[in-house]
Amino acid sequence: MATVTRENIGLLNDKLIVKIAKEDYINSFEQGLKKQAKNANIPGFRKGMVPAGLIKKMYGQGILTEEVIRLAERQLYDYMQTEKLDIFTQPLPLEFDTNKIEVNNPADYTFSFEVGLKPQINIDAKSITATKYVIKIEEVLVDEEVDRLRTRHGKMTEPETVTGDENVLNVTFNETDENGVEVEGGISKANSVLVKYFTREFRSNLLGKKNNDVVALQLEKAFEDKELEFIAQDLGLTKEDGAKHFNITITKVGFVEKAELNDEFFATAFPNKEIKSEEDCRNAIKEDIAAAYAAQSRNQIHDQIYHHLIDHTTIQFPEAFLKRWLQTGGETRKTAEQAEAEFPSFVNSLKWTLISSQVANDNKIEVLPDDIKAFAKNQIMGYMGGAMLDDSQPWMEDYVKRMMQDKKFVEDSFYRIQTEKMFTILEAEVSLKEESISAEDFAKKQHHHHH
Repeated sequence: MATVTRENIGLLNDKLIVKIAKEDYINSFEQGLKKQAKNANIPGFRKGMVPAGLIKKMYGQGILTEEVIRLAERQLYDYMQTEKLDIFTQPLPLEFDTNKIEVNNPADYTFSFEVGLKPQINIDAKSITATKYVIKIEEVLVDEEVDRLRTRHGKMTEPETVTGDENVLNVTFNETDENGVEVEGGISKANSVLVKYFTREFRSNLLGKKNNDVVALQLEKAFEDKELEFIAQDLGLTKEDGAKHFNITITKVGFVEKAELNDEFFATAFPNKEIKSEEDCRNAIKEDIAAAYAAQSRNQIHDQIYHHLIDHTTIQFPEAFLKRWLQTGGETRKTAEQAEAEFPSFVNSLKWTLISSQVANDNKIEVLPDDIKAFAKNQIMGYMGGAMLDDSQPWMEDYVKRMMQDKKFVEDSFYRIQTEKMFTILEAEVSLKEESISAEDFAKKQHHHHH
């Protein structure tokens, strides 16, 4: 009778020994031979009439090897399920020479597997203290948003010349050498750029220019770092190519006449709100900014919780097993040196997986198909204007149905929904202290958001 025994070989590292007796597999092996004999097509013999000895000689070794290994694996997984072993990854088979399995000499066989056991961990969210940042909404932020909306809903005009920072220029970039001579086969690309995107020093070269005028520039001198990155990317370059020279030919000068703060503007800019005055407009903008900051502040709380759990949850790992698994358990084999180099980032990711799984189990967090469907609907509504869409329309249902058939989307959505539910639960348990902060200082903290 097949048996499985277990012995400890290290920290959270066990060996499972599966012993298979001849009588455990011989009947299945013989049934396999008979099945093969019924289906075999061998020249010179009618189907189903091939001699048993020839079938055994031709197919017996493969059938026996497959049957023995399948039985060993079934015994292994039945044992792990019965004993409720919570393990990392799949068991690693230890050395076994399949040549020992001989069709003409069936015998007892022993297989060994190595497993890494998941540690027990305890999550105490009530011991965590986090800061809830209350971001001050300064009037200058409201001013900027009013200005942005007026520009967005304004009227595009085409003045004859460039008059200031707010002009929009349609230009063609043509690559040149440092003397302004165009490079044969060089980069030539049309673009649209605001005058204010150029460096303050360079803008004077553009004032008074009109259609078909040409201006020479060197990328790194004409644009600051952020704008240089975007322009270079559009040209198929990187910031490191900032020394390159170009002629830009102005093909159109544009200027947006900002919308007036009147009923027409309010109706267009705020289609779902009753806005009747500039004061209503500014209050609506403040509400939107406050909502956006509240969401960012909440993300910051989650970030603090994440780092506290990562930094203060002590977890022991079966390091030797995991390093061996990194070498042999993935799609490509790795050297011991490669596994050693990858181990720190691998184990850090594994640590968060264990923590989040523990929180999900402790709080019986479930992600249901309806959660994923709602997530898909919210995603498309976010892309297309949100409140103006009816999520019961047939095309929306068709979209959701297609997304639910996308395995990657479902897996990614499951993780994001589970994570959101988990942090919502943890946020309710931690101790929060409020701190007022400026938008500028809060933005600096956002750079430390990692999870």
